[in-house]
Amino acid sequence: MLRLTELTLPLHHAPEDLPAAICKRLRIGPRELVRHVVARRAHDARDKTNIKLIYSVDVNVKDEGALLARFRKDRNVQQTPNTAYKFITQAPKGIKRPVVVGAGPCGLFVGLILAQMGFCPIILDRGKVVRERTKDTWDLWRRGVLHPESNVQFGEGGAGTFSDGKLYSRIKDPRHLDRKVLTEFVKAGAPPEILTEAHPHIGTFRLVTMVESLRETIEGLGGEYHWQHKVDGLDIVTDGAGERRVQGVHLANGEYIEADRVVMAIGHSARDTFAMLQAAGVHVEAKPFSIGVRIEHPQSWIDASRFGADAGNPILGAAEYHISHHCRNGRTVYSFCMCPGGTVVAATSEEGRVATNGMSQYSRNERNANSGFVVAIDPARDYPGDPLAGIALQRHWESLAFVAGGSNYRAPAQRVGDFLKGRPSTALGSVVPSYRPGVTPTDLAGCLPAFAVEAMREAIPVFGRQIAGYDHPDVVMTGVETRTSSPVRFTRGEDFQSLNTAGLFPAGEGAGYAGGILSAAVDGIKVAEAVARSLMP
Repeated sequence: MLRLTELTLPLHHAPEDLPAAICKRLRIGPRELVRHVVARRAHDARDKTNIKLIYSVDVNVKDEGALLARFRKDRNVQQTPNTAYKFITQAPKGIKRPVVVGAGPCGLFVGLILAQMGFCPIILDRGKVVRERTKDTWDLWRRGVLHPESNVQFGEGGAGTFSDGKLYSRIKDPRHLDRKVLTEFVKAGAPPEILTEAHPHIGTFRLVTMVESLRETIEGLGGEYHWQHKVDGLDIVTDGAGERRVQGVHLANGEYIEADRVVMAIGHSARDTFAMLQAAGVHVEAKPFSIGVRIEHPQSWIDASRFGADAGNPILGAAEYHISHHCRNGRTVYSFCMCPGGTVVAATSEEGRVATNGMSQYSRNERNANSGFVVAIDPARDYPGDPLAGIALQRHWESLAFVAGGSNYRAPAQRVGDFLKGRPSTALGSVVPSYRPGVTPTDLAGCLPAFAVEAMREAIPVFGRQIAGYDHPDVVMTGVETRTSSPVRFTRGEDFQSLNTAGLFPAGEGAGYAGGILSAAVDGIKVAEAVARSLMP
């Protein structure tokens, strides 16, 4: 089978145009084309008056060898890659069961791959199963009642469950591990289109049922879950040669689990666990992240700006954007985690603090688009010293946002027009904010670093020239967005183990090695394989 890439057709092409384009590109007759399957479809809307679809297609032809020889110098005509996942081993009898801490996307795939190889992992999570967790999360959104151990950040499925469910990333993936992730998601109930769309997504409601299905698979293979089991200590011994090695975990409920292979897939908001690991002497470094707000526009504005007359075309769906600007003060402002047709959600996990995130359902049909509107910061410049200083910075601005919002988990919000003029908002305009339990009009400058405010004020008009309506005075900003990524990295070696603690495997977003559902899941596969290798004779 051949993989034909970069095959371009008009948005409004007829079904028969695709096989005709394949034949024309390969310079073969229709009878020589046996079969074709779309491997990937994207769109190019840089010219919104002439939007194009870009296909990668797998084709069977009558004389594959002759075609490969004819196009041997053409990088867009190659043999179809083998994307099937191959397990590196199967567990022998008598292996001590590995422990996985965290049941987000990374921990989920560590557990799944280990279970599929026969290692019967024990999975611990401080939160609840996803259905109970959803109820607790809605308590915050509807009534302003926070459950510190069961919320947007903690519980089955991790932070990715309450998000747009984006399933694409910029990671290099020569082994096609992303295909393994997407295939398992489809088995668990995701729509098959995620296997072919260039920018696939799922949405929260579907993620809930998928997470449950994957849990059932892991348990059916001998994996074991323990909910509301928070790890609050590691049992680490040092041998005569000075090597540190983990040999178990202590739980907040007083239990102890013996384990000489522990995966820490704890997510980017497990701040108390970060502190516990640092206190235990595990090597940790500060890592860059970003800070800002969520900005909302009517989705119809974004669709019209991006797609013109083709706005609303079901093939295109709700329009997205990705923009950035390097400011005069040396800061970079950019859009982050753009959620078409979605809502801004309360994402705090700590009492007395406000943090925001974005979420969409699979349909992406809510009134507003939202994205993070954030400023990049780095340890050397903004939070030097202690590796956990970035956490203190996050908490500082989240606490100020809590007070500015009314000290009741309402979020501070401001019209763009008022923000640009440096005055507080006393009321909001035509753009209705989606954040629940509600917003309080105020001055966001009191909830953000001065350098971030300066950079954001410079960037808004620039973005307005790229996206019509971006800088409309009634556009609403809701603060604060602080959980863009983990502020720490628990550095690991080539064997995926902690630099100074054998048997401890930092993994996923909380460890500083991923940024989103797909990259976290892929990292989970790699870590599971590393655990398996370390356990083999």
